[in-house]
Amino acid sequence: MSEYTMKSYKSETKVTWCPGCGDFGILNALYQAFAEMGWDPNNTVVVSGIGCSSRAPYFFDTYGMHTLHGRALPIATGLKLARQDLNVVVLGGDGDAYSIGGGHFLHACRKNINLTYIVMDNNIYGLTKGQASPTSDTGFETNTTPYGTVEKPLNPVGMALSVGASFVGRTFAGKIKEMKPMFVEAFKHKGFSYIDVLSPCVTFNKENTFKFYKSVSEPIGEDHDCKDYMKALVAAHEPDCMKLGVFLNQDLPVTDEGIAGQTKSLAMVGNDAEITKSIIESYS
Repeated sequence: MSEYTMKSYKSETKVTWCPGCGDFGILNALYQAFAEMGWDPNNTVVVSGIGCSSRAPYFFDTYGMHTLHGRALPIATGLKLARQDLNVVVLGGDGDAYSIGGGHFLHACRKNINLTYIVMDNNIYGLTKGQASPTSDTGFETNTTPYGTVEKPLNPVGMALSVGASFVGRTFAGKIKEMKPMFVEAFKHKGFSYIDVLSPCVTFNKENTFKFYKSVSEPIGEDHDCKDYMKALVAAHEPDCMKLGVFLNQDLPVTDEGIAGQTKSLAMVGNDAEITKSIIESYS
């Protein structure tokens, strides 16, 4: 049994999200998942970008990094490459992850770094008072799109699958009991694990509510084979329905382990100073 409980990971900082925000459920599920994993808070890092969801590191009594808008993943990647012994969890929102951070998201999936990325997807920019985000539905009316958005919304689960993520899941903030085991499964996965969490914004988004998500979502099904890539793609693009569950869970080569192996091989050649000098001289 783990010596840690939910309280082991809760900081004294007051949670400042709007009452009723879906992110509260995600935060509680994360506390529970951390405790089930038995992670030492002194060996755990929560990294975030910018946005409502990215306030999360302040609410954890672990190490945390509140980084730049869209830049959480490259910073977390560097952290994991330098310290493979750390438990690294990245938290963000749909604007942070899929807009300004979209390029980083694609390459994090492709590189298969051994960390977990959880996106609190509310289909809107909440921190900046309600603009359309990459996952906002066509026709969605906001401050900056008063006549409705004209763009087609992004399918983040389909995108993650298409660029090579080895673990892809989707869950709903209204179902904490289902979130926690999915988070645990993602943490145990060896490689890049990504979960899109449908998380209603109760202040600026009156369309994508808890009631709405319940009406358009359904479990992916117990017969779904999460080792079958093509079935995962089909489920991710199911029309008029948002499937909830683990779409894909495959064992693929992990980049940070490969780089660590190369580093050890170089260390056998000589000390760090000699290696650095030889590299510099090779470019002169």
